[in-house]
Amino acid sequence: MPVTDRDLAERIQRGEQDAFAELIQQHQQAVFNVAYRFLANVHDSEDAAQETFLRAWRFFDKFDADRALAPWLKRICVNVCLNRLETNRPLLPLDDDLPPPRDPNPGPESVTIKRGLESRIRVELASLPPRYRAVIELRHFQELSYEEIAAALNRPLSNIKSDLFRARKLLADRLKDLCT
Repeated sequence: MPVTDRDLAERIQRGEQDAFAELIQQHQQAVFNVAYRFLANVHDSEDAAQETFLRAWRFFDKFDADRALAPWLKRICVNVCLNRLETNRPLLPLDDDLPPPRDPNPGPESVTIKRGLESRIRVELASLPPRYRAVIELRHFQELSYEEIAAALNRPLSNIKSDLFRARKLLADRLKDLCT
């Protein structure tokens, strides 16, 4: 029988360290994915994921066990990543450590084209201001609702909708040459 978030949270709040290890095991890939979308390289993303879990451990006594763990962890991760981006740390090239495309029967030409498109989109996403990158990441890659994004970023819903609109428009303008 799978462990529920509530059971896991209650065990962690009682001080069971193995329960926190279980939390890390269950959520480490999702947290890393969020960090990678923001920071664009494996090393910084691993550091951000580790910092996310350290912060979660430090503040777990304030966590409401009736809530889901994943959105809370993702919110911590987004904040960690935004803090790192605000310090203007240089980003490494986005082509490092990327998996190959998932086309089951890719020909050399289609692989090259697809990689080029994906690379260009990643570059444009990485060049967005952090607040726009955050809403794009949370809406389109983490599939959060507008309300969940507002809660995760601790910002008004109207600002989230506005930032998402502006981010999409900015991306569309930057990628319009791909449609011609």
